[in-house]
Amino acid sequence: MRTEQEVMDLILDVARADDRIRAVLLVGSRANPAVPKDIYQDYDITYFAEDITPYYNNPAWIEEHFGKPLIMQMPEVMRDPDGDGHFTYLMIFNDGIRIDLSFEFTRYIDDGEPAVVLLDKDNGKGFLPVLPAPSDKFWHIEPPSPLYYYSCCNNFWWCLNNVAKGIARDELPYVMHMLNNEVRTELHDMINYYIGTRHGFNLSTGKNGKYFKKYLSPELYERYAATYPGSNYSDIWAAIDIMCDLFHTLAVAVADHFGFTYRIDEEAGMRKYLRMVRSSISPDTW
Repeated sequence: MRTEQEVMDLILDVARADDRIRAVLLVGSRANPAVPKDIYQDYDITYFAEDITPYYNNPAWIEEHFGKPLIMQMPEVMRDPDGDGHFTYLMIFNDGIRIDLSFEFTRYIDDGEPAVVLLDKDNGKGFLPVLPAPSDKFWHIEPPSPLYYYSCCNNFWWCLNNVAKGIARDELPYVMHMLNNEVRTELHDMINYYIGTRHGFNLSTGKNGKYFKKYLSPELYERYAATYPGSNYSDIWAAIDIMCDLFHTLAVAVADHFGFTYRIDEEAGMRKYLRMVRSSISPDTW
């Protein structure tokens, strides 16, 4: 596998040799100083050019300058293109290096996401403004308002009714979708709120909570890990029980910290409903 320096040299050499490419920007995890480095990180690169026509849907240009990828995706020519005129090549090469190369033709707007200027041929007078030193502040946890806290709690408990009905109907794909997309989203938000109360809100737990293990106690993280079930319905019911108990623990702690009211009646109501549904199903289907 090529080193980071070798890949960066290639990216910049291509840009320097092409006068139409006016600037190069690095974003993503490699631009974020808070993210631990490893060999699996993508190179999220943007080339800025006034006319991207020569680079638009042109895999031959990619192969000429970067080599032939093992596999490549071009989102703008797939079924759900963005349609805003830019073009992106997502590429994995023979040595395992992944480069996500975007071509843009409009001036970059700094939204606070970590970004590093690698090359600017126009010295701040073209596509790129002067950018501050990158930080992960863009991704920091935000403390909840009373409304957001209540909404998180209510939606967590409410969506469990769909999980239970899906089990009763033997609709495993629906069950897994509701449990892992709808209910788990609220659990993740509550975990973030809880972590913020313990460690402060000037931190990020990463995309989809990938750093939860770093900030939760071993006991809480073990309980969280146990919320991921197998395909057996008895395992799913067990995971639901653990998820409910964990959410209660976290939500009560967050409420105590902020002086919010935790509506235990909503939890009690859904737990009663879950028991009703479970008792109506033959144990053979658990």
